[in-house]
Amino acid sequence: MKEQKALQQIRQQIDDIDLHIQQLLNKRTALAQEVAKVKIENGESTNFYRPDREAMVLRTLMERNEGPLAAQEVARLFREIMSACLAAEQPLQVAYLGPEGSFTQAAAQKHFGGSVELQSVSTIANVFRAVETEHACYGVVPVENSSEGVISHTLDRFITSPLKINGEVTLPIHHYLLGKAASLQDITHVYAHPQALAQCRQWLGDQLPQVELIPLDSNSEAAKRVATMGASAAAIAASNAAEIYGLQVLANNIEDESDNTTRFLVIGAKDVGPSGVDKTALLVATKNKSGALQNLLKPLAESGISMTRIESRPSRKGIWEYVFFIDIEGHIDEQPVAEALERLEQESSMFRILGSYPKAVL
Repeated sequence: MKEQKALQQIRQQIDDIDLHIQQLLNKRTALAQEVAKVKIENGESTNFYRPDREAMVLRTLMERNEGPLAAQEVARLFREIMSACLAAEQPLQVAYLGPEGSFTQAAAQKHFGGSVELQSVSTIANVFRAVETEHACYGVVPVENSSEGVISHTLDRFITSPLKINGEVTLPIHHYLLGKAASLQDITHVYAHPQALAQCRQWLGDQLPQVELIPLDSNSEAAKRVATMGASAAAIAASNAAEIYGLQVLANNIEDESDNTTRFLVIGAKDVGPSGVDKTALLVATKNKSGALQNLLKPLAESGISMTRIESRPSRKGIWEYVFFIDIEGHIDEQPVAEALERLEQESSMFRILGSYPKAVL
């Protein structure tokens, strides 16, 4: 009896707190709607999402968190709150590489929360096109994997696209073999994105050495296709694709690297202000002279600016001509970065800032 009374008192406290949280959430949403009203009256865009402010809010939440909830969990909850409030102001349309069930969809949901309107498109090029034609406010595309390197289709689109990088998302990647087979011995064909096939190379060689590997534009497309085929076909995809397309999980976590991670980029039409912890992405080409690349990077080294990544891609303007994609720490509004980039531009035959954006928070 004493125990039941104690539990009842605790539960009543929880109910009181839940009521207070609900009241505060509705008050926060009403204030967000007031912000939207003021902005519209001042003639501002109806796209109210601010990547820089959201990143600052989430970092502040994590820094001041005292538990017992983990800081990452607190940030995840508040991202959903901000997503819901933003939807109450104006629904946000986000294009992603689909179809439904793709890792890119999971990355989009992780970054924007569950209240955005997600649009599945068939190719990386179509994600860019959806944002360029204003059919979507933002797009999410994969850019590199920890074990297999860059996704060249994404980098190549930046050579001609006017879009900016507005954010990044990192997502642990676990691959599942999906299909209808009673056993692995029944499988003759495996469908997946080329990156997924490469990330599961060792497992496939050990467990399915005789199968034909067939590359497709995405893993979710592979699952969708296998759902219409017989038991001899299987797909490599995310676990949720099994439920979406009515398939069985035939094998779990078949990736060769246990810490397999993919980085995704958020693309948009506008520049993003500084959040305090930022990256800047550059697209440059060197002048055709000895030591050009070394001279190109010298302003960064002399200014103490850390370069986190450099990748080369054919320029498509001439044989053996290349452009370089460079990521550095810092924001273009910061004076040391701005001065270094001014010097770097002088050493370049082509120079473009692809965007300054907040580092991934979650």
